[in-house]
Amino acid sequence: MLGPVILAASRSDKMRRFVSAAPGTKQVVARFIAGESVDDVVPIVQELSDRGLEVTLDVVGEDITTVEQSYAARDAYLELIGRLKELGLGERAEMSVKLSMFGQSLENGHELALANVRPVVEAAAEIGTTVTLDAEDHTTLDSMFAIHEELRKDFPQTGCVIQAYLFRTEDDARRLAENGSRVRIVKGAYKEPASVAIQDRPGIDRAYVRIMKILMDGEGYPMIGSHDPRLISIGQELARRAGRKLDEYEFQMLYGIRGEEQTRLAAEGHRMRVYTAYGTDWYGYFMRRLAEKPANLLFFVRSILTKG
Repeated sequence: MLGPVILAASRSDKMRRFVSAAPGTKQVVARFIAGESVDDVVPIVQELSDRGLEVTLDVVGEDITTVEQSYAARDAYLELIGRLKELGLGERAEMSVKLSMFGQSLENGHELALANVRPVVEAAAEIGTTVTLDAEDHTTLDSMFAIHEELRKDFPQTGCVIQAYLFRTEDDARRLAENGSRVRIVKGAYKEPASVAIQDRPGIDRAYVRIMKILMDGEGYPMIGSHDPRLISIGQELARRAGRKLDEYEFQMLYGIRGEEQTRLAAEGHRMRVYTAYGTDWYGYFMRRLAEKPANLLFFVRSILTKG
């Protein structure tokens, strides 16, 4: 399977340099990354909103090495929120943040990440929106969930992400469903060992369905992060069985993938949110998109060959 190989490459500086220099990279990256700056992404938010779609915005970047970089990440999100406020787009766009970008892996990282993300959550609340804490590899999750719980004391709409391929996730889903959390469920896009994660795709899909049911039957707000038509259909049926109205859950898909399906779901009355990433440090995010779907990798390889 190519997925694990690509995920390993996402941590390689040598591969980062190779991929960045490849002649077809820019074309493919543009499919998944909405731009490099706030000025690039704001028109896209407006265009998606005009089509009846909602947005979650991710300033890409992770694995920082200095406290100063964590402050820069905080300030990038505060700049974004300021622009959304100017344009009156707060209610259509939320933010997704990776706590690693806010200093989670540095010395005293838990406290640093919490201190950096809190003003972002506060600023988001002031313009009528919220923040979702993205899940990263399994070693970071206890810290992420603790920060999520702390933020929800003052900002109960703060969301978090759970990953279906981890053995722990069903228990996490039950706890979050009981306390009324906003929860995005995804399959999982990090290279995890067999001791903590399901390794086969059918097994991951079955876990995904079990977790969707837990969330739909619970007290929280499920956010179904998937492009898989079968899982989307199952999610709709589980919501119907649980008696949920169309505004009591939502679907989420990545920018650049299945745009027609995004529009179709929104036209049917579903809440449809587009995960839209932007920024200059795109490599790790981009490689995980390649790992998730072989067609993405084939598209990339063809672009290199035709541009070479």
